[in-house]
Amino acid sequence: MTQQTKTPANILVVDDDKIILDSLVEFLSLEGYIVVSAQSFTDAMRLLDANPIDIVLSDINMPGGNGFELLAALKKKHPEIGVIMMTGYGTIESAVEAIKLGAHDYLTKPIHDDELILCVQRAIAQHFIVEENQQLKKRLDQRYGLDAIMGHDHRMLRIFDLVETIADSKVSVLVQGPSGTGKSLIAGVIHQQSARRDKPFIEVSCGSLPETLLESELFGHARGAFTGAVSNKIGKFKAADGGTLFLDEISSASPAMQVKLLRVLQSHQFEPVGSNKTETVDVRLIVATNVDLEQEVEAGRFRQDLYYRINVVCIDMPKLCDRMADVPLLANHFIQNCATEYNSKVTGLDDEVVQALQRYNWPGNVRELQNIIARAVVLCQGTELHVEHLPEKILSTPHTNHSSANYIPMPLKQALEVPEKRILESALRANDWNRQATAEQLDINRTTLYKKMKRYGLDLPLMRAT
Repeated sequence: MTQQTKTPANILVVDDDKIILDSLVEFLSLEGYIVVSAQSFTDAMRLLDANPIDIVLSDINMPGGNGFELLAALKKKHPEIGVIMMTGYGTIESAVEAIKLGAHDYLTKPIHDDELILCVQRAIAQHFIVEENQQLKKRLDQRYGLDAIMGHDHRMLRIFDLVETIADSKVSVLVQGPSGTGKSLIAGVIHQQSARRDKPFIEVSCGSLPETLLESELFGHARGAFTGAVSNKIGKFKAADGGTLFLDEISSASPAMQVKLLRVLQSHQFEPVGSNKTETVDVRLIVATNVDLEQEVEAGRFRQDLYYRINVVCIDMPKLCDRMADVPLLANHFIQNCATEYNSKVTGLDDEVVQALQRYNWPGNVRELQNIIARAVVLCQGTELHVEHLPEKILSTPHTNHSSANYIPMPLKQALEVPEKRILESALRANDWNRQATAEQLDINRTTLYKKMKRYGLDLPLMRAT
């Protein structure tokens, strides 16, 4: 990737010889680069702090600090900047020293134009690769940071706390919940919040592959292990070494596969298909299922010992219809994402849309809501979503959907206890269990708040720890 495919690169040339300095500045400027210059270590550091610099082309021998000192300062303060060292007294030792300290390249004077341009282009290409990697990491942080898990519902608040608590441990995690509730997102967040974040995060859907292919996919195979195995293949466990492996639909694994998974969890070792070589890996395992594994164990379809191995920590993802208060929050989040992706002017949704979305039962959970919002954003020509942008199945949902279908006869006072407890707990967590701030936010006095906390068991130390 050269300067022709990007905005012109910014180059700082540093040399105490003014004739050479002016010559390099003029030549690089004619080549289309934006060039600034300095004749000393001090001037160079000042310009680096005041200007966006992509590449530094520096002489080694300078007053007030040599090129090696400038290189060391750059690697500490501006590690993303590519550095090319120049000298009129080139030796193998000095070239090796420059590369060891982090220089991209090393040139000996007199410098030939073609050699200089080639060297600068390589350094710029490397600089842009580093820059793009940093941008990718930022996007990963946005997608898999804790902010990526959205919700004010008390169930989601507990999940946020649990994820923060377990992220940096090595324990296996079982994520349970219906399809579309965000199980893979939670797995990605756990990985991204852990010390393994710079290592691979690999996802495998066990239900999408037959047993023979799944074994090869997970453990790899040796050449000639079966028909079509024309070369050695590295499996997902080996590829995820040092990182995290996420196995979705774990309940679909066959009994034979369950035995192999149990062994890896116990010993961290396995043999690729058709090989006698034992591989050892350090992998953090996160598994997910949309069925009740405990019932599968009782029915004899899932090994009990494997169940206990993977169920060290269990995260239960709630259905979207069980946290309807989060629907507007999620909808607005998806609107922002879709507006950026589709270059749309949509910025929000009206009250009628919110009411319609909260009446619907959401069998597809959060994934279905995301698809509905994406469709609406594409159809909308204005800045706000209206009911005409929603599909008919959303609009045809009866107003009494939740209240009548799920109604259980009970005194009104008792019926209000559950939502009141949820609101109190959410407010307390939002205010870090500060009673005064919570009471003011809820517009009640502290005595009333304390009595309600006692009534619902929210004053227990355990509640604050969970």
